[in-house]
Amino acid sequence: MFSTIVVPVDGSETASTALDIACKLASADGARLHILHIPESLAHDTLLVWGVGAVPMEASAEKLERAGRQLLDAATQAARERGITDVEGSLHQGDPARVIIEQAKTLDADAIVMGSRGLSDIAGLVVGSVSHKVSHTAPCHVISVH
Repeated sequence: MFSTIVVPVDGSETASTALDIACKLASADGARLHILHIPESLAHDTLLVWGVGAVPMEASAEKLERAGRQLLDAATQAARERGITDVEGSLHQGDPARVIIEQAKTLDADAIVMGSRGLSDIAGLVVGSVSHKVSHTAPCHVISVH
């Protein structure tokens, strides 16, 4: 059913659940799994990175990229531990919803599996959640998990 599945990760519990579900789908269909990370500011002074912790926003671009790469490495390793062999990750900058949609188009994805709420819950309530934006504009199936 699926040949390419995109799963954005941000370090939240729902992103972890989304990765688990994406791995199950990829395993069942022999699909390629593409993991995305788009750093997003949560407060004025920190950026949270899954499995890495808080990174100061004033940190150098090199330090932020290193933290993002650590997150991707951890997520990729988690996918491999679940039996996924065709997995890759990529780090991007920009509006998370826009990047997810652009990457789904570029990768010709059949599905996006993502958490319904990530680390930026409060901001999502004010400006609209990333999952809501993606579900309304994605070029493929969107599976939103809680």
